[in-house]
Amino acid sequence: MLLQLEQECLDVYRRKVDQASKYKVKLHQELADAEKEAIDIISALGDPHSFTRLDKPKGSLKEQMSAIDPLLKDLRHKKEERAKEFSEVQVQIISICGEISGNVQLSKSATSTRFDERDLTWKRLAELKAKHEELRKDKNVRLQKLSNYLRLIHELSAVMSLDFLKIITEVHPSLGDSTNSQPKSISNETLARLAGSAHSLTQLKQERLQKLQDLGSTLVELWNLMDIPKEERKRFDNVARLISASVDEVVDRGVLAIESIEQVEVEVERLDNLKASKMKELILKKQDELEQVYKNAHMDVDTESARQILISIIDSGSVNLSELFVGMDDQIRKAKEQAMSRKDILERLDKWTFASEEENWLEDYERDQNRYSAGRGAHKNLKRAEKARILISKMPSMLEALKSKVNAWEKEKGEIFLYDKAPLSQTLEEFSAIRLEREEEKRKSREQKKQQEQLTTEQEMLFGSRPSPIRTGSTKKTSGQNSTGNTPSGTQVNKHFPSRLGSTSKDGKKETPKNGAEGIPINYVALPKDDSLTRNSSTPTSP
Repeated sequence: MLLQLEQECLDVYRRKVDQASKYKVKLHQELADAEKEAIDIISALGDPHSFTRLDKPKGSLKEQMSAIDPLLKDLRHKKEERAKEFSEVQVQIISICGEISGNVQLSKSATSTRFDERDLTWKRLAELKAKHEELRKDKNVRLQKLSNYLRLIHELSAVMSLDFLKIITEVHPSLGDSTNSQPKSISNETLARLAGSAHSLTQLKQERLQKLQDLGSTLVELWNLMDIPKEERKRFDNVARLISASVDEVVDRGVLAIESIEQVEVEVERLDNLKASKMKELILKKQDELEQVYKNAHMDVDTESARQILISIIDSGSVNLSELFVGMDDQIRKAKEQAMSRKDILERLDKWTFASEEENWLEDYERDQNRYSAGRGAHKNLKRAEKARILISKMPSMLEALKSKVNAWEKEKGEIFLYDKAPLSQTLEEFSAIRLEREEEKRKSREQKKQQEQLTTEQEMLFGSRPSPIRTGSTKKTSGQNSTGNTPSGTQVNKHFPSRLGSTSKDGKKETPKNGAEGIPINYVALPKDDSLTRNSSTPTSP
């Protein structure tokens, strides 16, 4: 039993010794593993000076393990923190690379990544962060381009009423994701396709604007051509405003929609059909305007023949009515320019004609024996006569100035100045000649009257005076003259200038009227009458 007990004790002891040996080996292994792990972590972190450990083991194995455990835990914590930083940077790099490459799935799945944990040094981390920063800047530039393209496409789509989401989804599906559940592709291909879409839309906008501007110009031309009222124009005022606008200035929503352009096309077509029916009337109105310009300027134009030719051209349909209408505008413009060049001469001619009328009136007035009576309106006639004498005194200088103007005009234009189909310079020369003849007749008449008066005086001195019958013509009013000595009643002063030259004979020559008071005005300076002669002429003479 003792031997058995001793053997059993020996076996227990041996087992204890074996366990102790194994435990010691285990502790040695764990200590070696811990030291190796610590060395590996320190090497991976690349900062050996930040950690300290015992060069030689001191104390028991448990004490040594107890001493290395806190160090190992600290190293593991630092490794985890460093690995976390590496992982975050690496995930961001992969995500950005996926977006730049256009692989949205790669970017979306980049929640975790593998990396070499044997190199967790600050240097490696700085390199990754630098790469990440570079990729982030590239991403920002691309996002800015993406934003600009999307904004431009959105504006163009709004102006032309296009489906914005459809356009960008066709470029890349991620661009049409309004929920932002996935990152948008910013790859070179996506940006290039967006640029192409923006360019195509810009070209389309330019084409539509050009088309709308052409339609707008035609529309405004038709409005002005047919005098369309403002109420009908209001519906297309925005089209008229776009005629001179540039592409960048057109930003209103839907203004270049295909429906808007079609509406303008329909309106232009409607007005074109309406223009065809009204064009003849409008052209004839322009002809009336042209004839009025010629008439006001007293220009020699056969308007009746021109009108008949114009109607024949319109009815034949051989010319474009719009071009003919524009040609009428050119004719009117040229006619107005020509009339403007004649304006100064015509104004001077009107003043001279008025002076001639006043001269005729003054002659009739001075033949009225009752002009000094205290009748109604006599003072007005006296004032008018005084003004007429002043005006008549200026007529020679007015006539000479008018001749000079006409000669200068003919020299400048190289043509004859016609006034109602008659050469004005020739007409003025005839007036000058007639004036001289009338002046000579008046002079002879005064001399003859003076001789008669002298003869009468001599007879009175020889035989004495005797009463003579009173002439009815000296006491009665001039035939057809009113009590105030104004223009003969029942007649009006003819302001048509050439008619003052006298009537025209059958052979085309001018005929001077016999009665000078009712025919051509005599342009002479009215001389004051001798009171004594006037009294003698009105006093009955003795035999």
